[in-house]
Amino acid sequence: MKIFIKSVLLFSLFILGTGTKILAQDFPPGHFPDRVILTWAGDPSTSQTVNWRTDTTIAASKAQVKAEDSNPALEQSVQTYEANSTLLRGGTQYMTAKYHHVTFNNLKPATLYAYRVGSGEHWSEWFQFRTAAVQNEPFSFIYLGDAQNDIRSKWSRVIRKAFSHQPDARFIIHAGDLINRSNNDKEWGEWHYGGGFINGMIPSLPSPGNHEYVRDDQRKLVLDPHWGVQYTFAGNGPKGLEKSVYYTDYQDVRIISLDSQMITLDQAAAKAQYQWLDSVLKENKKLWTVITFHHPIFSTAKSRDNKEFRERFKPLFDKYHIDLVLQGHDHTYSRGQNLPRGLSGRETGGPVYLVSVAGPKMYQVDGTKWMDISLENTQLFQVIHIDGGKLKFEAYKTSGELFDAFSLIKADREHAAEFTDMKPANKP
Repeated sequence: MKIFIKSVLLFSLFILGTGTKILAQDFPPGHFPDRVILTWAGDPSTSQTVNWRTDTTIAASKAQVKAEDSNPALEQSVQTYEANSTLLRGGTQYMTAKYHHVTFNNLKPATLYAYRVGSGEHWSEWFQFRTAAVQNEPFSFIYLGDAQNDIRSKWSRVIRKAFSHQPDARFIIHAGDLINRSNNDKEWGEWHYGGGFINGMIPSLPSPGNHEYVRDDQRKLVLDPHWGVQYTFAGNGPKGLEKSVYYTDYQDVRIISLDSQMITLDQAAAKAQYQWLDSVLKENKKLWTVITFHHPIFSTAKSRDNKEFRERFKPLFDKYHIDLVLQGHDHTYSRGQNLPRGLSGRETGGPVYLVSVAGPKMYQVDGTKWMDISLENTQLFQVIHIDGGKLKFEAYKTSGELFDAFSLIKADREHAAEFTDMKPANKP
């Protein structure tokens, strides 16, 4: 009898899993909120945006927030916000879901808050986040290259190791190709599963890669519809690109995200982003400027050179003394302080260009002209520390071993930062 019951149970699970395609790895939406993730639509010192997902039975959703006081009676004295909700209809009924977002406003700077999202009897756990300071205080953030493949299996440990190494990181930059196939809800489920509660505590600043795009029947480039409903940004990008091009000011740092897929494949979009970037850099008052996008303007592979992108945008990077350019796409690690003449060198002048990879898909390095450091077949995460006019960059292998490091010292925006290589033993 026990064997029979066990056989029936296994058969039922098989039918449930294959006949109706409700598998654990399909990550179907439910009544309870999932895919909870922080982004910014406003000033990080006084606001915080949170996004989440439910199934379509949830008619309306809410978010509650309060300053953390360590009292377990969290439901008391909360501010409640009604969510904005969007229906995302997918290819199967289990991909169709509601996505919700709320922006908490009028928060106090440099303050720890607790929040939850949900409605009725279906609420998330309580998460925490900290607002940015108004005055400059030391802080750190994380930069990750492509996740893309085997996300749940092999990428998850990288973001978790990054978090365990720098649990007080204030945000995470993702340099594109977060998934492998655009509009694949299973892969987005793996990405959110890998980030887990980290996404609900540390804001994400992602840039789209080529794998977040497809072409429609008219051969027009279309951004994955998940992107616009699971990430909510300031909407300060050029017209038509507000969901993928944006900037965020965190204390004395301006972080700018470009959409390099549209730059490399759409002339009108490239022109719009160039003009927008010129304006954003011209009026920038922050000491440090970090730009992130997917396709490297200096590639680690000869066959992947983005010459037109480089020739158009590099003069802006040089003119406005950009400090860091954080990229992905090439599935290797590389670093070079590129000078205006196009060769890497030790003297001051030109941004530090980085390429990195967090997922398991790997390429080879076959171009070395611009690189001081390179590495293959290694998953990495990067941590950037900023303290006033000092910046320290560290690249770690997933084991936790420090692989590369350098520092920048900067007195004002009118001059390039002074570069110091802190890991000379790594040079080939």
